[in-house]
Amino acid sequence: VPQLGPQLPPRLTQQPWHLLYSTGRDGFSLRTLYRSGARPDSPALLLIRDTEAQAFGAFSACAIRSSSSFYGTGETFLFSFCPELKVFRWTGRNDFFVKGDVNLLMVGGGSGRFGLWLDGDLHHGGSQPCETFDNETLSHREEFCIQDLEMWGLA
Repeated sequence: VPQLGPQLPPRLTQQPWHLLYSTGRDGFSLRTLYRSGARPDSPALLLIRDTEAQAFGAFSACAIRSSSSFYGTGETFLFSFCPELKVFRWTGRNDFFVKGDVNLLMVGGGSGRFGLWLDGDLHHGGSQPCETFDNETLSHREEFCIQDLEMWGLA
């Protein structure tokens, strides 16, 4: 979280963050992650570590929630610590920021590809280059197994 601070929108850089959800504490469930979300206007930071010890994730300017359509703003971004911090910001080509239901959470999209997706039991996910962020694959592989996942929100 400290390394990501300078990448956040300026209005958020001095705000305290707190842990809303952790697979180690709360179990592996996308439903539980949605229920753990902060206020609707509160930003969220998803941090993921896969079973190959790669760390990556997404920042959303609004709470991560279940939805029937994409939501979010151009402040949304993807990031990877593979091996150093790389941030992938909105390209302006589409507004496929965040969308999720009980079976799937997606961040970024276009042409049938998602910048980051997580399945409903938070055991598997994937990452592909997408039009929203023009990102690299965030993990070593396009599909990965999740070891740890945390969601942070503003205090």
